[in-house]
Amino acid sequence: MDASLLPALEDVLLVARSGSVAEAARRLHKTPSAISQQVRRVEEHFGVALFERDGRGVRLSPAGEAALGAITRLFDEAEGVFELLSSLAGEPSATLRLAASDYLGKGLLVPVIRQMLAQRAPVRFAITTANSLDAARWVERGEVDFGLASASSAGGDLVKQPLFVQPFLWVGPRQKGKAPPLRERLRHEPLLRLAPGSLGRRMLDVYLDRERIRPVSTIDVSSVSLLVSYVSGGLGIGLAPALALTEVARSRLAVEVAEVEPLPVELMMRENFRRNPVIERFIERLAEEGRRAEQRTRALVGG
Repeated sequence: MDASLLPALEDVLLVARSGSVAEAARRLHKTPSAISQQVRRVEEHFGVALFERDGRGVRLSPAGEAALGAITRLFDEAEGVFELLSSLAGEPSATLRLAASDYLGKGLLVPVIRQMLAQRAPVRFAITTANSLDAARWVERGEVDFGLASASSAGGDLVKQPLFVQPFLWVGPRQKGKAPPLRERLRHEPLLRLAPGSLGRRMLDVYLDRERIRPVSTIDVSSVSLLVSYVSGGLGIGLAPALALTEVARSRLAVEVAEVEPLPVELMMRENFRRNPVIERFIERLAEEGRRAEQRTRALVGG
């Protein structure tokens, strides 16, 4: 094995995860030309093209897709070696890489992380915001260790632990007097939508098609939190997961249960992911927080 290629393989891995040489360079504090040189070094050494041009970015070639899992496992094992050495030195630690949408991060992860940090648990957290579909995909590809996602997301080969079942709600600006239901207001007021490709957007599009509703105006937003912020500011009606509304001031909001199926929220991980006592503690506390979240969402729907 040519160990001198390991830094170059790390650059290859980050380019694959980010889809951009420039973004990989930014994260690694290198120049784009240095990253490109490392990628070419690996490709020339093995005589195989790992990437193809894709607009302004790059994407994995078929050979790159085939190699990605092995490269990911290589660095997973390397991280395990560092954790083992830290443990032997009397300073055990673990790094948890997580992907979750903004509202799941706030509603589930933040309380757990606060507890673990307050108790000085030997753990570091690296959290990336992503919708449910991307979170499941990133876990499959080894870009993160855990994903918080709705159950209808991808990730058929992943280990999944149910956390709670979540209903979805229509949310819009509260009107004075006796206002019509939000379902009726959908035909006359701006509609807030999540970005294409997200699970929430798919559910909304299916509902609109089924009810034959054509919005008079649409506003695309990048996150559930931004959607709720627009509504709180008096603009637009949107479809939102119940957890996103449990800690929001309701004085300016009208909320109704939506005619879509509730979805379980799950913690996803790869089958061969290493689990140590710190990680087991994290999973247990996240399960406890999931039970609390279910109680809060039930109270919201019942109210």
